Amino acid sequence: MQLPTPEILATARTEFESTAKIARSLVSSVVRGRITASAMLEHWAETMPNAVAIMFEDQVITWRQANQAVNRYANWFRQQGLDKGSCVALIMDNRPDYLFITHALNRLGATAALINTNLTGAALVHAINVANPHKVLAGGNHHKKVHEIYDDLTTVDGADFWIQLEAGQKKPRYGKVINEEVEHASDLRPTQLHKPKRDDHFCYIYTSGTTGLPKAALVTNHRMLMAATVFGAAMFETTPADVIYVTLPLFHSSGMYIGWGSCLVGGATMALRRKFSASAFIDDVRKTGATGMLYIGELCRYLLHTPERPEDRQHNLRVAVGNGLRPDIWEAFQRRFNVGIIREFYGATEGTAALLNFEGRPGMIGRLRSGQVIVKCDPATGEIIRNRRGRCTEVKPGETGLLLGKISPLIKFDGYLDKSASEKKVVRNVLRRGDQYFNTGDLIQLHENRWASFADRLGDTFRWKGENVSTNEVAELLNGAPGVLESNVYGVKVPHTEGRAGMAALTVDDSFDLDAFADYIQKNLTRYQLPFFIRLLDSGNMRITGTFKHQKVDYRDEAFDPNKVSDPLYFFDGKKYIPLDKALYEKIELGEVLPA
Repeated sequence: MQLPTPEILATARTEFESTAKIARSLVSSVVRGRITASAMLEHWAETMPNAVAIMFEDQVITWRQANQAVNRYANWFRQQGLDKGSCVALIMDNRPDYLFITHALNRLGATAALINTNLTGAALVHAINVANPHKVLAGGNHHKKVHEIYDDLTTVDGADFWIQLEAGQKKPRYGKVINEEVEHASDLRPTQLHKPKRDDHFCYIYTSGTTGLPKAALVTNHRMLMAATVFGAAMFETTPADVIYVTLPLFHSSGMYIGWGSCLVGGATMALRRKFSASAFIDDVRKTGATGMLYIGELCRYLLHTPERPEDRQHNLRVAVGNGLRPDIWEAFQRRFNVGIIREFYGATEGTAALLNFEGRPGMIGRLRSGQVIVKCDPATGEIIRNRRGRCTEVKPGETGLLLGKISPLIKFDGYLDKSASEKKVVRNVLRRGDQYFNTGDLIQLHENRWASFADRLGDTFRWKGENVSTNEVAELLNGAPGVLESNVYGVKVPHTEGRAGMAALTVDDSFDLDAFADYIQKNLTRYQLPFFIRLLDSGNMRITGTFKHQKVDYRDEAFDPNKVSDPLYFFDGKKYIPLDKALYEKIELGEVLPA
């Protein structure tokens, strides 16, 4: 019998201790009735009212002040007829009012649909309509684009369009500006509140998934509590002495669950920034006294590209938590910025297969836990390979496969508002008859001792600038461009960048114009959706599979290499498309020219 190595024993001990912290924190919250985000906030307002909850720009907001602001919004919302079961579509920049609004709705038993602020046009219409909101609430920087598409919204009328302005912003001639009325509402806790339940909806968070327009994932009180507890108690290990620096958007699960949720669990302060700034990072961290930071891999790469300063190591950061940090920059980032430990995780907003690297092992997303399996599949199509008994086969160490997470009463798959989309994510009869697993849609490599690392995304989705990009969605938008007959969108690897950049193979007619196409994409696509590379094909030459689907594998492999591609290639330089010849290709390979 082979005895476990010291490394295996140390890993087991760390994971046991982390799991115990999660369990103790979760039991404490449930026993004390703090099963909602608004109840957790109220707890800190009662126990340490003068401690700082949020730092934002020049504002310092205590837990008492935050709770009073939540009550003002909640009382005003109730005066407008909102109550349990109501929904408000919220599109707003990172700022304290974002949190006050979501928690006020949660206090009433209502739901906030957290709209991605990058969305415009048809995608924005879809995201709002799919939530069936009773009201739309836009921040001062986003009401104009909502106004432009308002007539296409199906469940609201003109009186349902609310606007919350910031200081100095001009009042528009449309919508209802709510600032003054909210300010004069009562800051006392609303009376006769409904008793919250674990399966009540806290918010909707949008995810591109593998196909189509953004899907609204259901985030219940239970899911928010579980995520906040896991990351607050075991990954950040937050206490009231901590300050967590958050630059990721609050409409993402990372910003809401992990950044703010960790603060709610431990009573820590959140140092919130409107948007990430590489140049301001170290000054912000020092000014706020941040002890923890939330990252995505791309942010860390940006920071490594900034000029080195003595201050890079002179701060209080002890832990960084996030996902997508590649092995080639992990240790370089940790050394330069003197971060005590980096804890990588893997997970989906709606998923059941979260992986957690408690130990801070570079390049790993964590170890497989009970109920998580990596199964063999076709890496090109994502189709699961089953054995003669109709069951899935788990991969061995060194192999790559599809990650699945078991669905159980404890770890539920709450799904999407679109029930058919929810059903597509469920895989049955995986290891035994009748079992059900969540399909992550991601390829994961298995290592010894059940360690796992991220390999790639399956299907029609790739990741760029920290965002999931649906190729079907982008292709539909490109197909509407003048002169475009057909488009096939896929992600390609670009040296010295994270994820994959967008590329499109196009068939076009004689009316197609590159400059007009560049204008079109800038008006109709978000920045992370842009096809930075295009390949012009002769009409009728689009490659298809045997099932008449677009062939992406060969295009992806050939990418934008003029040595492999005889079709005309072009690169988007931020303003226009320019020919991509061998000289430009070499500059991209060397990192001298990169997609912006």
